[in-house]
Amino acid sequence: MKNSIESIYAWYRSVIRNPKYRWWIILGTFVYLLSPIDIAPDFLPIVGWIDDGIIASLLVAELSQILLERLKSGQNSQADQGIPPNAATSNANTVEVNAVELE
Repeated sequence: MKNSIESIYAWYRSVIRNPKYRWWIILGTFVYLLSPIDIAPDFLPIVGWIDDGIIASLLVAELSQILLERLKSGQNSQADQGIPPNAATSNANTVEVNAVELE
């Protein structure tokens, strides 16, 4: 049972990271969450909500990982171009000065 759960998680993770199928998986996840037809029906008080909670947390975790990777790659590309990391958020009136100590 543990291997089947891990294989489902690995499949979900690999498919949601593929840009070609990402929106289909997100849409399918929302349809599953809103649909009354589940692995465990929602009219069962606790058990019905557990599977929805697991699927929702899996979706949020994977989307946050994708966004973090995209942010990191954006910062890395700015660093490769010689743009300081805070240049995008700096104020137009700010002047950066490289101070040199005099003896």
